[in-house]
Amino acid sequence: MDISKRIAEMKQQPGFQDNVGMILIHNGVVRNWSRKDKSKVKALEVTPDLAKIEVIRQEFLGREGIFDIVIEARSGEFLPGDDLLFIIVAGDLREHLKPVMAELLDRVKAEAIGKREII
Repeated sequence: MDISKRIAEMKQQPGFQDNVGMILIHNGVVRNWSRKDKSKVKALEVTPDLAKIEVIRQEFLGREGIFDIVIEARSGEFLPGDDLLFIIVAGDLREHLKPVMAELLDRVKAEAIGKREII
């Protein structure tokens, strides 16, 4: 995802100027070590459930102050440093956006993304 391009497109949506005072971005990348035991990771296989991601996205779009949410989850085998997951949350106030980004990220990763480390 070209983050700058996607934000520029978002800014062209009707209502953006009236409803957005903050944009939060998550750019998840492959680590070269395992979370469970710090062993070296050569690659990561990722299988996102795109339909489930969209269901979650729609749920969070209804939260107070949220203007738009973009999620791109990549599928396949990736090397350390590769981009995996992009989330953009746009809305009115940080008090609304910060908890949405945190919960949204946790839900997407827990409920809609399968991963297998190649050690």
